[in-house]
Order: sequence, then C-alpha cells, then structure tokens
Amino acid sequence: MLAALWPLTAGHLLAMLLVILPFAVLVTLVEWQHQIQIGASLLVIGFGIFRLVDRRHPRALARIRPTQLGLWSFAVAIAHGAGLMLLPIYLGLCRQADLDKGHEAAGTLMNANLSMAVLVSVIHAAAMIAAGGCSAWLVYRYLGLKFVSRSWFNLDTSWAISLILVGAIALLLGLGD
Repeated sequence: MLAALWPLTAGHLLAMLLVILPFAVLVTLVEWQHQIQIGASLLVIGFGIFRLVDRRHPRALARIRPTQLGLWSFAVAIAHGAGLMLLPIYLGLCRQADLDKGHEAAGTLMNANLSMAVLVSVIHAAAMIAAGGCSAWLVYRYLGLKFVSRSWFNLDTSWAISLILVGAIALLLGLGD
C-alpha cells in the first residue's frame, strides 16, 4: 500500500498542474502585461536592428521540396508571428478604447466560443492564401518567371524597418501607461 501512495500522489499532482497551470500563466500575463509589452517592444526593435545589420537570408528556406511545403509554411508562419497578432485580442488584453471597429468585431467573434475562433482563423488563412495565390498567378501569367528573376528585390530591409517602427511605437505606448 505504501508503494502505491507515491504514484497516486504524482498522478494527482500532474492532473492538477495540467488544469491550473494554463490559468496561472494567463493571470501572470495579465499582471505583467506592462512589463511584457516593454520587453516585447525591445525584442522586436532588437530583431529589426539585427535584420538590418545581418543581411543574409537563410539559404535553407530557399529550396523546399514539394513534400515539405506544408512544414515549411508552418515554420515560416511561426517565425513571422502568425497568430501572435490575434492573441492579445483573443485573450482580452487589449483595452476596448484602443480597438478600431475591425479589431472589435474580431474580438467579439473570437470571444464567442472556440469554434468561432477556429472559424475566424480558417477564413483568415483562406483569404491570405487566395490573395497570395492570385498575385502569384497574375505575375506568372502576365509577367513571367524571367521578370521575377530579374526584378526581384529583397524585402528584408523594409521588414526590418517596419519591425523597428512597430517596436518603437509599442514601446512608447508601453512607457506612456
């Protein structure tokens, strides 16, 4: 009987942690929102500066086999922050006064229930893929691949500058609170 107490205790403790830990993390996020906002702003600014200084683009991302395209899409979307932009709205961390009508609508839809949040995400992903696919097809159809290979420009600089600007704005808003 004594030998069974340890596994029973560990199992019960793990079950409680599984339920309590996500809520504890959310409470901590809300309590530390100001510090997290400042830290995230500095991190975004730092990454923008890094992208300006280090001009190399990862070569591994340039050659993807068709069988790995889904995995590549997932990795690049995670690296570019897919979903993170909607997380503050979904968690209710944004003040209602700070939201425009589009963000208010998205927040209302996502807070309705989990299935609505999934539906919003699916519609968003479908719209982004449709817009990107149409753009790619139009370039391919009317301009051709030679145009793309000759006129291609690197968006890393504009991306780095936008990261620095967004980080600076978020930092100023965070310091203003």
